[in-house]
Amino acid sequence: MGEELSERQRAARIRHELSESSARAEAAQAQVLIDEFVRTATAQGLQPRPLKARTLDGHLVKTDKVGWYLRTNHSLAIGTDGSYYSLTVPGGLLERFRGVKLSPSLAVMQVGRGGRDGETGDLKEFLAWVLDGTIPQD
Repeated sequence: MGEELSERQRAARIRHELSESSARAEAAQAQVLIDEFVRTATAQGLQPRPLKARTLDGHLVKTDKVGWYLRTNHSLAIGTDGSYYSLTVPGGLLERFRGVKLSPSLAVMQVGRGGRDGETGDLKEFLAWVLDGTIPQD
């Protein structure tokens, strides 16, 4: 029985490693689109905004980043440094006053994959919508 468990653990580890490898490959593809977006947005004079995040309990908090929101609900953003940010963060009373430091997430090619809010699609489309003003930045 102990050997069977070991075999299961090994199979689980392999699945996990393949999943991580796939996510890194997807992020590398997405980064090409994001880098082009940042260059185009800058060339067009599209002004980045101070990004705000929403805590898990629903409060809006300031962050240490500036960039452009990717979704109308402002839950994802691209920073001026080309990083991809999820703007739903843990936090409490202290974060409401001092704000939060964002860490980049692995970018995805399919925004909102698996979501039910209707705001899903190709990253390329979302980036184009930001450039043409379809996604409000304020």
